Amino acid sequence: MNVATQRAGWSRLPLRAAAFVVLTCVTILGVSGWREWAARDAVLKGAETEMANVARSLTQHAEDSLDLLDSGVVGTVSRLEMDGTDSATITKLRNLLEVRKKAMQRVHSLAVIDDQGNWLTSPGTIASTLSDDAFFRYHQLSPKREAYVGRPVKSLLDGEWVVTLSRRFNKPDGSFAGVMLATISSRYLSHFYEQFEIGRNSSVSLMYGDGTIIARNPNNEKFVGRSVADTSLFRDASLQGPSGTYHFKSSLDGVERVSFFKRSGRYPLVLLATVDKDELLAPWRAAAISRMLFVLALVMLIAIIGAVLVRHLQRGQRMAAALVEKEAHFRLLAEGSSDMVTRIGLDERLRYVSPSSVRVVGWRAAQLIGTPALAGIHAEDLPQVRAIVDAMKRGETEEARVTYRNTHRKNGEVWLESNMRVTRKDNGLVDGVVAISRDITEQKKLETRLETLAIEDSLTGLANRRGFDERLREEWARAYRERSSLALLMIDVDHFKSYNDEYGHPAGDACLRVVAQTIAAEMHRAGDQAARYGGEEFAVLLPNTDAAGCARIGERLRKAIREAGLVHSTNRPSGCVTASFGGAACRPALERTAGVGTLVEAADQALYAAKDAGRDRLMMAGEVARLLPKASGQ
Repeated sequence: MNVATQRAGWSRLPLRAAAFVVLTCVTILGVSGWREWAARDAVLKGAETEMANVARSLTQHAEDSLDLLDSGVVGTVSRLEMDGTDSATITKLRNLLEVRKKAMQRVHSLAVIDDQGNWLTSPGTIASTLSDDAFFRYHQLSPKREAYVGRPVKSLLDGEWVVTLSRRFNKPDGSFAGVMLATISSRYLSHFYEQFEIGRNSSVSLMYGDGTIIARNPNNEKFVGRSVADTSLFRDASLQGPSGTYHFKSSLDGVERVSFFKRSGRYPLVLLATVDKDELLAPWRAAAISRMLFVLALVMLIAIIGAVLVRHLQRGQRMAAALVEKEAHFRLLAEGSSDMVTRIGLDERLRYVSPSSVRVVGWRAAQLIGTPALAGIHAEDLPQVRAIVDAMKRGETEEARVTYRNTHRKNGEVWLESNMRVTRKDNGLVDGVVAISRDITEQKKLETRLETLAIEDSLTGLANRRGFDERLREEWARAYRERSSLALLMIDVDHFKSYNDEYGHPAGDACLRVVAQTIAAEMHRAGDQAARYGGEEFAVLLPNTDAAGCARIGERLRKAIREAGLVHSTNRPSGCVTASFGGAACRPALERTAGVGTLVEAADQALYAAKDAGRDRLMMAGEVARLLPKASGQ
C-alpha cells in the first residue's frame, strides 16, 4: 500500500480519536500534577493554620504571664507609696515578695530599687547598682506610671536570662522614689514551649520588639539574647502587621521553615512558631511519587488501548451506513423517554419536541413546535441560558448543562435541568442544538430544605450557632458600611442544670422551646434575629440598635420569660424559670480595631456579670466596665 492509498484510508474519525487519546493522556497528567500541587498547598496551609493557633496561644500565655507579674507589681507600688521605704516596710515587703515568688513558678525575681539604683530587697547582697539599666533610666526620666517591659538581660542574681517588667513609684511630693522590678526567666518560657509537639525540627521563639530573642525552644541557651533584627520579619514592610504567615530560611540554623508570627497588642513582644518545611512535606512527597507512578502506568495503558481503538475505528466506519437506517429507532427512543427532548434551530425556535413535554411543561408537542425555545424561561435565568445557547450556535461550546426555572402551563413554575449538545451538518457547520430536559423541582425543594436545616436549630426552631455566626458577620459588615449601630444580647436560662435534674430532660427541652418561643414573639422587627447559641444559651442580634435600645429590648425579654410562668422550684427566690442577660452595642465604623468577636465577648462578659450579680437581670457591657475599677481596688 503506497502513501496515497494510506492517506485515503486514514479518515477524519481515526485522526480525531488519536487526538482525543493524546488529549486525554495529557489532561490526566495535567490534572494529576495540579492535584498534587494543590495537595502540597493544602499541607502548607494546614501547617500555617496550626502554627497560627500555636502562636496565638503562646502570645496569650506571654501576655498573661506579664499581666500576672504586673498585678503583683501594682500592689507593691501602692504599698510603697503609702508606707514609704523605711526599713520596717522593706523587711515586710521582702518577706511578702519571697512568698509570692515561691507561689508562682513563672516569677524569677521580685525586687524594690531606690531612686539611686540600689537594691532595697534582694535574696542576697548585690554590690552593683541598676542606675545604668534601661528600665531604671526610663522610669527615672519619665513620669509615666504604666508598666515597662524591657529587653532580655542577664540577671545579677544568678546570671540567667530574664525579661523585666517594672513600674515607677513616687515620693509623697510626686518625685521619683524608685522602681518595683519583676522578672520572668527565659528558661521557664522555653520549658513551657516544650509542651507543644508540632514537629521534630520545629521551633518556637519569643522575641522582643527590636528583634532580640527572649526565649526559644529548642536550644534556648544557645540563642537567647541574640538579635534577628536584620531578618525580613523586622525589615519587610509587608510583615509589620499584627500577625501573618512567614516563609523563610532561618538565619539561626539554616532550616527552611513555614511559620506564623503574632505581635502582642499590649507588650513589645513577637511570637514566631515555625515548622521545618522539608519535614512537613516529606509524607506528601512520598505519597505524591507513588500516586504519580500509578498515573503514569494508567496513562500508558490508555495510550495502548487508544492505539488499538484507532486501528479498529476504520472498520467501524463501515457500519456508519447502518446507523442511518436506525435513525427512526432513535426517534422512537426520544419519544418514549420521560425526559423532554427538543431540537432548537439557529433561529432559536423549536424544530422538534418529544411527547413528554406534556408532563414536563404542560404543553403538547404540537403547541410548542415553531415557538421561541427560550420563551418560558424565568427572567432572572434567561441571560445565563441565552449565553450558553449563543456560544453553542457559534461553535464555541459543544455541550453544556444548565439549571433554570421555566413556566408550567398548570403548575405555575418548575425547575428544569437541560443537557444540551450541538448538532452539525456533514460539512461540520452548526445547524442547531439538541436539549434533553427533566423536571427537578422536587430535588430543588429538598436542597432548599437541607439548606434551611443546616442553619436552623431542630429543638427550638430558632437559628442555630452556624446561622447566627453567618448573620452576625453580614450585619457587622452592613453596620460598618452604613456607619450604624449593632447590638447583641446574650441570654442564659438560670440554673438550667438543676431544672433538668428536677424535672427531667424532656421537660428541659420543653422549657427551652417555651423560652425560644417567648424570645421569638418579642422580635418585632424583620431585621432582628434570635438564635440558640448553645445548650441553654440564646443570642439576639439587633441591627440599627444602640446601647439604650438594646437595654430596653433586653429588659422586655427578661420580663416576658419570667412572666411565662414556668415553674422552677429550685430557682430561688422567684420559683419560676428566669434568665440572665448580657448586652453590648457598638458602631463598627468607629471601632476599627474591633470585630465580631469583640462584640460577642463584650456581651458574654456582661452576661457573666449579670449571673455573678444574682441572675434574673440585665447587665450592659458599659455597666461592667464601670464596675471594673471598684473590683480592682478591693
